Amino acid sequence: MTRHFATINGKPVTGGPSFAVVNPATGGEAGRAPNMGAAELDAAVAAAQAAFPEWSTRSDEALQAACAAVTAKIEEHAEELARLVTLEQGKPLNGLGSRWEIGGAIAWAGYTTGLSLPIKVLQDNEQGRVELHRKPLGVVGSITPWNFPLMIAIWHILPALRTGNTVVIKPSPHTPLSTLRLVEIINAVLPPGVVNVVTGDDKAFNIGAAMSAHPDIRKIVFTGSCATGQKIMQSAAPTMKRLTLEMGGNDAGIVLPDVDPEKIAEGLFWGAFINNGQTCAAMKRLYVHESVHDAVCDALAAFARKIEVGDGMDEKSILGPIQNRMQFDKVLSLVADAKKRGRVLLGGEPGEGLFFPPTIITGLSNGDALVDEEQFGPALPVICYRDVEEAIAMANDSSNGLGGSVWSSDVEAARKLAGKMQCGSVWINKHGAIQPNAPFGGVKASGLGVEFAEEGLQEYTDVQVIFA
Repeated sequence: MTRHFATINGKPVTGGPSFAVVNPATGGEAGRAPNMGAAELDAAVAAAQAAFPEWSTRSDEALQAACAAVTAKIEEHAEELARLVTLEQGKPLNGLGSRWEIGGAIAWAGYTTGLSLPIKVLQDNEQGRVELHRKPLGVVGSITPWNFPLMIAIWHILPALRTGNTVVIKPSPHTPLSTLRLVEIINAVLPPGVVNVVTGDDKAFNIGAAMSAHPDIRKIVFTGSCATGQKIMQSAAPTMKRLTLEMGGNDAGIVLPDVDPEKIAEGLFWGAFINNGQTCAAMKRLYVHESVHDAVCDALAAFARKIEVGDGMDEKSILGPIQNRMQFDKVLSLVADAKKRGRVLLGGEPGEGLFFPPTIITGLSNGDALVDEEQFGPALPVICYRDVEEAIAMANDSSNGLGGSVWSSDVEAARKLAGKMQCGSVWINKHGAIQPNAPFGGVKASGLGVEFAEEGLQEYTDVQVIFA
């Protein structure tokens, strides 16, 4: 099986222990990754620190050109990277799978490359000139999850590079292979030490925890669970790190009584089941007005029955397996509890290995585990409501606040309702459609700071005001 190597200071790190990365579709080995420790992390941070003075003083045009070269290099290796993502993550090559993920990574990289944070003149008169400058922070530590390993890596790396920072990235132990290869590829067009990668199985040594506390890392950008994000905040406090935390969501969708169930079924399905539901901003609970509840459920279930679930390397597959055993067991437990309380319209029984079919369950309410907890898998509870204000109250009854959606034939009415939802993003007649020109982040326990667009770029800088 292929062994993949880390890149520190522009060079492959060979030798040393490694750990197996499981292919969730087959249970076999997708490859092996370095099992690194404190010494390797310190070496990566030192390399990034050493590269920072030259990199951070490059002109805006030079940084933009370097990011364009990185984007082109990723595009050159798109199919190779997509196949690695499928092998280790499980998502299909086709549809909204790994090729789509790599395409999204390239699009985000290209858009971020074109952004800029010019000097802002706050005052220029007889009292003097006041300028606001954006300064790079230093070494940025990136901690990425297993659901979109490559695209989220790009979300972290490109804005850091564009603003003159250097990077140490640590991918999830479930999906390190594509990130190892990504960093190797982009180092062909970057100076040594600008982007480094460290990996480990987090058993003997937790690299992410060590990064959060490392005195020479100036910022942590993290995508993952609320519990881990809280630990990062705690361990980052003594060194006053800057933080961008995009954490869990329990996104609600609200369907108004004026919808055409057949027209919204496909959008509802992909809003909930994209990446097999393993998406922070996927729709995790659906509130449907009683007048259209049964028709919406029937249309949604009918569409879901057309979706082929199988090994992601099979070009016919539309959805793959759940990525890892721990997540599979969580989904299984939540569905088992929901089956006692509600009615299964579709799915509900696990397949072989880590495969779990799209599952739709009605008859549940707030207070039931599948409604209250983030399942992060292919199981959607559908809750019936009578009054729209009641639906808003139930949707907002969560400690999370990442995304939400309103489904209606009256867009203006839906827009007004959207303003009442307590979440960072609200979509109308779609769900989870993030884009690089719109800031994205959560409220309440779902996050700190934003990603994407100019506002996301600013998060990788300190402000310096010059008075003259």
